[in-house]
Amino acid sequence: MALWLSACGSPPRVPVEDRVPRPVRTGAPGPTAAPVGDPTPVGPRQAATSSPQSPQKPRAPTPPGQPTDALANVPTPAPPGAGPAGPLSIAPEGATGWQPKPGWTTRHLAVAAAHPLAAQAGYRMLKAGGSAVDAAVAVQMVLTLVEPQSSGIGGGAFLLHHDPAWPPKRRTDAYDGRETAPAAATESLFLQANGQPMAFSEAVVGGRSVGVPGTVAMLARAHQDHGRLPWARLFEPAIALARDGFPVGPRLHALLQADQALRQDAHAAAHFYDPSGAPWPVGHILKNPELAAVLDTIARQGPRAMQRGPVARSVVRAVRSHPRHPGAMTEADLASYRAVKREPLCTDHTLPVQAQGVMPVGEAQGSAATRTATTSGTPTPRAAQSVRVCGMPPPSSGGIAIAQILGLLAHTPAHTAPLQRGLPSADWLHAYTEASRLAFADRNQYIADPDFVAPPGGGFHSLLAPAYLAERAQLIGAQSMRLAPAGMPGPATPRWSAMGTQPESGTSHLSIVDAQGRAVAMTTTIENAFGARLMVNRGLGLPGGFLLNNELTDFSFSPTGADGRPIANRVQPGKRPRSSMSPTLVFERLPDGQTGPLIASLGSAGGAAIVHHTAKVLVGLLHWGLDPQRAIDLPNFGSLNGPTLLEAGRFPAETVAALRARGHEVRELTMTSGLHAVQRRPNGLRGGADPRREGVVLGD
Repeated sequence: MALWLSACGSPPRVPVEDRVPRPVRTGAPGPTAAPVGDPTPVGPRQAATSSPQSPQKPRAPTPPGQPTDALANVPTPAPPGAGPAGPLSIAPEGATGWQPKPGWTTRHLAVAAAHPLAAQAGYRMLKAGGSAVDAAVAVQMVLTLVEPQSSGIGGGAFLLHHDPAWPPKRRTDAYDGRETAPAAATESLFLQANGQPMAFSEAVVGGRSVGVPGTVAMLARAHQDHGRLPWARLFEPAIALARDGFPVGPRLHALLQADQALRQDAHAAAHFYDPSGAPWPVGHILKNPELAAVLDTIARQGPRAMQRGPVARSVVRAVRSHPRHPGAMTEADLASYRAVKREPLCTDHTLPVQAQGVMPVGEAQGSAATRTATTSGTPTPRAAQSVRVCGMPPPSSGGIAIAQILGLLAHTPAHTAPLQRGLPSADWLHAYTEASRLAFADRNQYIADPDFVAPPGGGFHSLLAPAYLAERAQLIGAQSMRLAPAGMPGPATPRWSAMGTQPESGTSHLSIVDAQGRAVAMTTTIENAFGARLMVNRGLGLPGGFLLNNELTDFSFSPTGADGRPIANRVQPGKRPRSSMSPTLVFERLPDGQTGPLIASLGSAGGAAIVHHTAKVLVGLLHWGLDPQRAIDLPNFGSLNGPTLLEAGRFPAETVAALRARGHEVRELTMTSGLHAVQRRPNGLRGGADPRREGVVLGD
């Protein structure tokens, strides 16, 4: 049975009614759970008709064929003292259409992933008695094969894990598998001979941009702590698919067709393109014998197979032998890589009053923490009054930025504002994007690898202190700031210069909840689409291989700002580049201050806009009472502390005009998010997958 999805259609151009939670239907158990709500979802030219108000006139759709990165050459303002302004580039990968997703409901377990075959691999592990981490390993290995443009064993990842039964109480862990700079890397890695930063397009291709991969090492560490099935078993689906082949889908075909640099790598060209240089057509069965052999080696030997021996030597050879931009990675860099287990960054968020009565949470059977008794003594679900939102700490900027945005909005009328005709209003978007500017100003000033950079104010939580956020929120006025200054969370003068905006690119996200309630939120990446365009092949006569990341381009190309001060996120040997990946777990906050039951696992692809995509779904779930699919379907928006960004064709002309009247420089562009979410409800689980990509949710 064909499992790829057709890449056709366009986003809904007509807003739908103000959202309320949809009724759900629970299907029979099986790997294809019943969709949530209406059997025919709102599509490109469909809209619900029950709105009490007439829909606003939509904007004209994006012209067909317009490139996703339409604003890649438009400079954004640089903060005072920063290096050269970077291009405005937030689209992670090319857009390949809009596929309406129905939403899914399951009773016991769920896997949400960016490709049906990857979700199927994770589902198999859960049905075999595996844990959420077991399923995550299986999903990632298949994604390496079927979604090579976004993630793989040649990249890095962040993973949040929650175990509700960890003795003596619930436990949440954060696993850092971010890539590191080689020992020979210097601050001038991306500087030209004249001292000016390289163009991103020049820096990204080749060995110069490759960081030491960390995905396999991180997953092995998480599996050591939380795995239930044997490590080797988790590789079986990916090995079989790589050996026997899988059908090329429309998205992979379109991205291969658009990419020119990948064709310059001999192994990649032979694998992804036919002898005439055309990408393999949709439906072509693509086999990868080399990847099957490499995965088999990792399955048998564990993560050391990526760090020592033939695979490691092949990685180093690919990096160092690039004809134009060779890198300096050594086998010693690979051998010395270590995944890091960190404390998750958790903050409490009080729900708006109107949401407190419409968002029941807790386990399906109820628990002492999540139920109250009726007069007859029967337990009934209790509405959450506040929630605990847990994200990744630095080197991810996502957890802090999302917490800041939510905390700043709590000081504005936007905190309690509902959707208007199914969409965020101009007033709400004004407040949100102003809060975003403030958060990204702090991000660009302070956030970097905590093993190299001292946090402001004595700790990164100083950026989330209630008094600090209240003070910063006073900067949100009637007119847009356009460019916000960084704050001063401590008495000391900042040591760092602010980093200018640089492109950030491709990722993939997966969310999993197993039958025992263990949950994973994992965001994984090779950075740009197809990474550094380097395919690793051991040279044993087998075609194919795996792609390497270009993660070092997430460092600041300029080591210092115009004021001469160092930039916190500059290149240093052994350092992890700052990331925007934002895997997120949400919990009920109990009256005694303890972490309660899981509410949701979520995250997104999308470069720097990952922060906004994830925050959008959080607000949709927690404030507007949407189910995961409807929250994901909402149009994308945000600001990177520059122009106000709106997903093209998704907002009415009146909204755009109202924002411009308040001083916003509005840019409408394709914003290809890759959201996945699983939400626990009293009667089971609900899941959603981004209609902008080909992901699904499986479970029973």
